[in-house]
Amino acid sequence: MATEVRLPEVGEGIESGTVVGVLVSVGDAVEKDQALIELETDKAVVEVPSTSAGVVKAINVAENQEAKVGQVIVTLDEAGAAAAPREERPATQEPHGGEAAPPPQAAERPALQPVAEGASKAPKAAPAPRPSRAGGDGALPLVPAAPSVRRLARELGVDIRQVQGSGVLGRVSAGDVRSAADGAGPATMTPAQPAALPDFGRWGEVERKPMSGIRKATVRTMATAWSTVPMVTQFDKADITQFERLRQRYKAQAEAMGAKLTPTAMLLKVVASALRRFPDFNASIDGASLEIVYKHYVNVGVAVDTDNGLLVPVIKNADAKNVLELASELGELAEKARNRKLTPDDMQGGNFSVSNLGGIGGTGFTPIVNPPEVAILGVSRSAYEPVYNADTGQFDARLLMPLALTYDHRLIDGAAAVRFLRWICTAIEEPFLMALEG
Repeated sequence: MATEVRLPEVGEGIESGTVVGVLVSVGDAVEKDQALIELETDKAVVEVPSTSAGVVKAINVAENQEAKVGQVIVTLDEAGAAAAPREERPATQEPHGGEAAPPPQAAERPALQPVAEGASKAPKAAPAPRPSRAGGDGALPLVPAAPSVRRLARELGVDIRQVQGSGVLGRVSAGDVRSAADGAGPATMTPAQPAALPDFGRWGEVERKPMSGIRKATVRTMATAWSTVPMVTQFDKADITQFERLRQRYKAQAEAMGAKLTPTAMLLKVVASALRRFPDFNASIDGASLEIVYKHYVNVGVAVDTDNGLLVPVIKNADAKNVLELASELGELAEKARNRKLTPDDMQGGNFSVSNLGGIGGTGFTPIVNPPEVAILGVSRSAYEPVYNADTGQFDARLLMPLALTYDHRLIDGAAAVRFLRWICTAIEEPFLMALEG
C-alpha cells in the first residue's frame, strides 16, 4: 500500500521552506521517525522524519527547491517494509514551540529536530512556482495566516481561503477574519506589490541568487515593521568607565565558572530590571481589539550576527537570572545561532530586543522594532570622550557607550522613552540603583 508523507507545519506562521538535503533514495527502507529531508525555514534547518515505515517508492522534492506545508515529499510502499532491511538510525526529538496540524494521511505529527548547516551545496535552482491560494492541484490550501487566526476563522464560520489578507504578502490577520465575518472587506488596504525591476543586464553582467530562508524572513519582518509601526528613536550615552572596570575585574572569575562576561551580558541585567520598572516597554499592542497586552514575564531577545544572517534568540525570564547565568545562557544561544542549531522555541516569546554592534564598530544607528515588540535598544562602540567634572572644574576622560532606543509611538510617548533610556544609563553608571528601584 502506498503512503504519502506530507510536509507538516514546522512552526507558527511558517508556510514553506527550502529543501537543503534529501537524506534517502528510491528503494531505501525507512522506519517511522527516520529523517527524510532537511528543510531550511525562516530561522533554522530542521529534519523532517517519516510518518510511517516502508520502502521509498518516489521522492517528490529535490534539493534547493521550495516545499510547502501539505505538499507530498516522499511516497512509501508499506507492503515492502517487512522484506526490506532497515537501517538503524537514532530517534529524533519532539519539536519545541509553535502549533502544527497533522498531515492529512498521518496518524500523528512527525517530530522535527534542528540540525547543523551541512556542507556546501550545488548552485540553487529557481524555486518552484507557488500554487494559488485556493490550493490548485489538490494540495492543501496555502493561506498565509497564523494557526490562531485559522482557529478564529473556524470558530466564526469563515472560509479563510476567501479572506483577502491585509498584511505583507497577503497575510491574513485576526482583524481580516472578523471583518469577513461581519460582511466587510479587509481591515486595511492591501499593500502594493513590489515594482518590477529594470533589465540590469542591459548595462553589464549580472547574477541572480535565491534568498536564503533567513533573508526571506528578514524581508517579511522588516517590511511589516516599517509599514505598520510608527517608530521614533531616542539617543543617549552612558558613562561605562566604572562598568567596564567591574567587568574586567570579574571576567576571569566568570570564565572559571564557564561564562563569558561580555558587556551585552551585563547590559541584559540592566535592561531586564528596566522592563520591570517600565511595563509599557514590556507590552504589545493588539490592533484588532485595541487593547494593550502587558506581560508578567521578562523575555529579552539578543541579535546575533552569523554567516547565515541575523538571528535573534530569546533569553526567557531574564529578570530572574543573575549576571553569570545571563552570560552563560547568552553564550550558549549565540553558539547555537552560529551553528544553525536554534530551535523555533529559542527564537519565540521575546518582549524586547537588544542589538549590540559595538564589537564591529560605528558611532550610532537606528534599530528597527520587531513586532509584536514595542521597543529595541541599539548599542554602539564605546569611546573615551572629555566630560566636564563640576567638582574639579576640569575635563576628565570617560568611557561613553552610545545607546539608541527605537520605540512604537502608538504606545510609548517621547517623554516615557527618555525616562526609560535615562534609567538604563543611570543604572549602568550606578549599579546600586537596580537593587534600590529595580
